[in-house]
Amino acid sequence: MGIIGWIVLGLLAGLLAKAIMPGAERLGIILTTVLGIVGALLGGFIATVLGFGDPVDEFFDISTWLAAIVGALIILFAWNAISDRRQVA
Repeated sequence: MGIIGWIVLGLLAGLLAKAIMPGAERLGIILTTVLGIVGALLGGFIATVLGFGDPVDEFFDISTWLAAIVGALIILFAWNAISDRRQVA
């Protein structure tokens, strides 16, 4: 998958993760894309460690999308936890 594929995958996975997880994140389009790209990498790493092969290899493969969205949800959860703690202090 080329760089354009990673950017599109990251943007869409980040948007889907923000739509799935409730919260008032104030992330712009660039941070949402970065969220999705990092989430795809994290999801792919976790899936590989768990023995599911290489899930982030093809753009139109369902395992690529699942890994990207799950990884983006994990990153978004961590982002919300850190930002909530920062606002309380």
